[in-house]
Amino acid sequence: MTETVETTATGAILYDKAIINHITEAHFTSEGWPHVEVLDGALRSSGRGNTLFVGNVPRQFVLRHYIRGGLAAKFLRDTYVFSGADKTRSFLEWRLLDKLATNNMRVPRPAAARFVRSGTFYTADLITVRVPGIVPLSQYIADNEPDESFWRDCGAAIHEFHKAGVYHADMNAYNVQIDGDGLLWLLDFDKGALRAPGPWQQETLGRLHRSLKKIIGLDPRLNFRSSNWDQLLEGYFEASRSA
Repeated sequence: MTETVETTATGAILYDKAIINHITEAHFTSEGWPHVEVLDGALRSSGRGNTLFVGNVPRQFVLRHYIRGGLAAKFLRDTYVFSGADKTRSFLEWRLLDKLATNNMRVPRPAAARFVRSGTFYTADLITVRVPGIVPLSQYIADNEPDESFWRDCGAAIHEFHKAGVYHADMNAYNVQIDGDGLLWLLDFDKGALRAPGPWQQETLGRLHRSLKKIIGLDPRLNFRSSNWDQLLEGYFEASRSA
C-alpha cells in the first residue's frame, strides 16, 4: 500500500500511487474520464444515480458520490458535518477497504478518495477498482438456480468476514455480489468498521434476510425460498464451529 494524501483548495485527496500515480479533482467527476457508464439498479436497488463505471478496459474503476438515504436525504442530500479529514466517510471507507483487500478479503481495492469542504459541511467521493464479472446477489438468483452448496458457501463466506470482525452497515442483496466462480464479495462499506464479536453479526444476517424476502415480494419468480436461507445459516454456523 502506498497511501498518499494531497491537500486541495477545498479539501484533500487520498490515493494509492500503485494504482493511480496521478490524480486530480476532475477524476471525481464524470467529465474527468473518457468512458463513463451509469450503474443501473434493478428491483429497487439502492443505486441512486450516484455510482459510475469509469475508465477504459482492462482497468476500470467505480466512482461513487456519497449520498444519504432515508429521511435525512430530503434535507441534506449529499452533505455531512465535517469533524476532521480522517473522520470523513470517504477516507474511513478507503482505509477500511485497504486493510481488507491487503488481507485478501473479497472486497474492491480502493484507488482514491476525496472530500470537499464548505464551512462546517463536506461532500465526499470514492474510487475503487472494478471487480470483473460480479453481479448483485439479487441478479444472480434471477439468472440462475443456485443449489444447496451455493447457499452454504455464501453463509461460510459471510462468516469469514464476521470472523475477521468486519461490520457491514448495509448487507443486502445488492451489496452482496457473486463472481463468475460463484464466490461472494461485499461492496459499499460506507459506515463499515472492524468490531469485536457481538450482536451486530446476527443483525447483519437479519438485514440480508429481510432484503432477500423483500425482493422476492417484488418478483416471486426469483430463485430464493425459505429453505435456501436455512442452507445459508447452516453454512454460516458450520464455519463458525470449525473456526
